[in-house]
Amino acid sequence: MRSQTTSNILMIRPVRFGFNEQTAESNAFQNKDFGKQTQENSQTIALAEFDSMVNQLRRAGVHIIVIDDTSEPHTPDSIFPNNWVSFHGNGSVITYPMQAENRRLERREDIIQQISERFYVNRKIDLSYFEGEQKFLEGTGSMVLDRKFKIAYACLSPRTNEDVLKEFSVQMNYEIVSFDAVDGAGKQIYHTNVLMCIGDMFAVICLEAIPDLDQRLMVRNSLEQSGKRVVEITLEQMNQFAGNMLEIKSSKGEKILVMSDSAFKSLTAKQLDILDDYCAIHHFDLSMIEGNGGGSARCMMAEVHLPMK
Repeated sequence: MRSQTTSNILMIRPVRFGFNEQTAESNAFQNKDFGKQTQENSQTIALAEFDSMVNQLRRAGVHIIVIDDTSEPHTPDSIFPNNWVSFHGNGSVITYPMQAENRRLERREDIIQQISERFYVNRKIDLSYFEGEQKFLEGTGSMVLDRKFKIAYACLSPRTNEDVLKEFSVQMNYEIVSFDAVDGAGKQIYHTNVLMCIGDMFAVICLEAIPDLDQRLMVRNSLEQSGKRVVEITLEQMNQFAGNMLEIKSSKGEKILVMSDSAFKSLTAKQLDILDDYCAIHHFDLSMIEGNGGGSARCMMAEVHLPMK
């Protein structure tokens, strides 16, 4: 049986983290006030947040593969590797087309090479050629994968294109469940993983963000038919990154749900009680990374589902 979760996680340690002007137009979660922080200040605080999260997850028994970013070329969003690469249980490694030109520089063959020293890679799929057609699909930011049932959920946006989704479906034999989603201001939500998370036995989702009631029902039905307990969050909770969480596991197989302090504080006692039935909740202060980068805990982790050597 395919596994939804893994204890092997790739994380990229930031070197020149900062506000990315190239992504701010489509990412409403980036806070321009944070953008006024000095580069040095942003980097120092983000690095402390990153290291604290890594250390705590390692103490919980998660195998974190940390690779340092490089100072050149400047890649302010390199802390979010799940957008450019994904690793799959059948030995496939996929690299993705990115909208922002400076994010394309995050794709590093040396990282894939390092991973392949410990894990089996039998196929590399490079979808980055779609950039030439101005069509994008930003990894497991654009898609939230139900790996057990091979379903990819995707809200369409400037960063999530239907043609690239179809190619992912062909290459990986996934069913695509695509829909439209907007924030409280009616703006398209840039990445699916800010509004939903799929765990082994549950799904956290902001159904309120899907304005079309037929699409909303379609998504809920798909989740429920694959045996997921649906935990609904509000738009306000989504804005606190409550959708941007990831279920992983320790090396002993203990299930862990990773989220930020902001996401955790936004959840109700009832929601936390439901989630706690499925996994231990671990949350971290990621204020600088969220405010400046517009991404949270889930975006920082690229799960390595490849078979181990």
